[in-house]
Amino acid sequence: MYLAKVYITLKPTVNDPQGLTIKGALHTLGFPHVEDVRAGKYIEIRVDESDLNTAKDQVQEMCRKLLANPVIENFRFELERA
Repeated sequence: MYLAKVYITLKPTVNDPQGLTIKGALHTLGFPHVEDVRAGKYIEIRVDESDLNTAKDQVQEMCRKLLANPVIENFRFELERA
């Protein structure tokens, strides 16, 4: 069994209203040196596979088909034995 840690972020050219809101809130809270904030998603998935390459392929397919929108988001993931 493997644990996939999936990180999904907006592509650099895509406007990030959530990041702008967070940046404004941080400035209000006394952190004026924050220049930029980009918000994203973090997902953990347990994959019941014994073969690392099969688990990688499955997580890659999950990201492409459902978890990330390839038009506006990038994704990466890490796999570790669970």
